[in-house]
Amino acid sequence: MENKLYVGNLSYSTRSEDLRLHFSAYGEVTSAKVIMERDSDRSKGFGFVEMSSSDEANAAIQGLHGKEIDGRALTVNAAKPMEPRLGGRSPRY
Repeated sequence: MENKLYVGNLSYSTRSEDLRLHFSAYGEVTSAKVIMERDSDRSKGFGFVEMSSSDEANAAIQGLHGKEIDGRALTVNAAKPMEPRLGGRSPRY
């Protein structure tokens, strides 16, 4: 199992340090990041947490998936690799 976790259904008030705090109960958190909108600096409602081992990542999934934090039931699972995006803007005619 991977050490990187996807965390979804976050409250818009949840910040990266909040994620780090909740996940540290299950082991060493090597990184925690809530994804923010570029223009408004508002949370997109999901983030990623990386644990130091796959055992700790699995423990975090078992302990936090479905748990309510900030009024929202979290979705926690192994992160999938980012799929390549098809590029750019369409040309203007």
